[in-house]
Amino acid sequence: MNLHCGDDGYLMTQHPLKAILRFSIPMMIGNLFQQLYTMADSVIVGRFVGEEALAAVGASYALTTVFIAIAIGGGAGATVITSHAFGAGDFRSMKESISTSLLSFAAASLVLSAIGFLFSPSILQSLNTPQRIMADADAYLRIYFLGLPFLFMYNILSSVFNSLGRSSIPLCLLIFSSVLNVMLDIVAVAGMGMGVVGAAWATLVAQALSALLSFAILIRLLKRMDGTIGRLFSFGILKDIAGVAIPSILQQSTISIGMMLVQSVVNLFGAEVLAGYSAAIRVDSLATVPIGAIGNAMSPYTAQNLGAGKRARVPQGFRAAVGLVLAFGAAVCLILELFDSEIISLFLGEEGTAAAYSTGEQYLSFLGWFYWILGLALATGGILRGAGDMKLFAFASMANLAVRVLVSMLLAPTVGVSIVWWIVPVGWSIYFLICLAAYTRHRWT
Repeated sequence: MNLHCGDDGYLMTQHPLKAILRFSIPMMIGNLFQQLYTMADSVIVGRFVGEEALAAVGASYALTTVFIAIAIGGGAGATVITSHAFGAGDFRSMKESISTSLLSFAAASLVLSAIGFLFSPSILQSLNTPQRIMADADAYLRIYFLGLPFLFMYNILSSVFNSLGRSSIPLCLLIFSSVLNVMLDIVAVAGMGMGVVGAAWATLVAQALSALLSFAILIRLLKRMDGTIGRLFSFGILKDIAGVAIPSILQQSTISIGMMLVQSVVNLFGAEVLAGYSAAIRVDSLATVPIGAIGNAMSPYTAQNLGAGKRARVPQGFRAAVGLVLAFGAAVCLILELFDSEIISLFLGEEGTAAAYSTGEQYLSFLGWFYWILGLALATGGILRGAGDMKLFAFASMANLAVRVLVSMLLAPTVGVSIVWWIVPVGWSIYFLICLAAYTRHRWT
């Protein structure tokens, strides 16, 4: 059965606004559940164990995003190469791209898992983790590293489904795993009193089941497509994937490493401030979901239309993305300005300290006004990434990161912890202006 024609090619045929929304909405819902999936640990631990336990989970958050970034970067390589092959109707190359991606990143995840498990205490110490939460932070992080192969597997598979225009599949699996994770969290943390260790095991089990189900569904989907796979692993395709994935991995992981350095600055202000900051960055991740989905949609949208020779649809899609970003940015701003205290209280409860509450509320009420800038940057960068222009995309991201890290590290000791979020919109603006300059010069063509 040939799945190239008809409904599966809607990114190349439907009105750009409709196509981007159709692709983005399942991804938005899926990413919302993914963030709720990660937030469940923080909310349940914070409410049922205490502020220090919340700080312990938050202490490893920036570090875990480094590995998530590597998985996402690898997925970006798989997305672009797979989307091009799908857009051109070359299902043999598409299947070889998928199998090569899965095998390559499975090996990488096993290596990283072993390294992370062995060196977890040293990493946490280097991040200035407060000593009184060190034991819990280390226990949580080691279990996280055991589940790293499943995290990689799921993210690569999600990227593959997205590149085929099947973003509803990761959505359904995320809903399943998110609900399961929350249920297991409640049982392990609130019911069995396992603390942060219970939260970590709940996440690992839910993640593993989701990854295995994703793999089974992909195999069934590929069997319905024309063309037989020639090789399970191709060095030629790996080279093509690496050409996109490595810059994306460097960009994604460097940003996460930068955020880890920023968190090391926050850690110096004590467990109370760290608890409020941990709650705020979880909400921040949730707030960026709608605009992030639009930016991610622009990559396969651009890749498929360029692969199909429909270059004129790319600017049309960009204009549609700008309108969507501004609308979602306004909605997020309104919610955060009106309900910042209530949102932070979900994590801290009535026993949260004044320092924790103040940190979380200030973070959200300030950044709420500026998410539209990030949305424009992600949409523009998504076009460059979809066109394979990873070098400039990576440069823009690095410039954003450099400003945020350097200013935070230099000024926080004198200005205070608030400089960490005051400098964020400046970095986003630099990122956007660099990408916009490249877009207007038609580098994506």
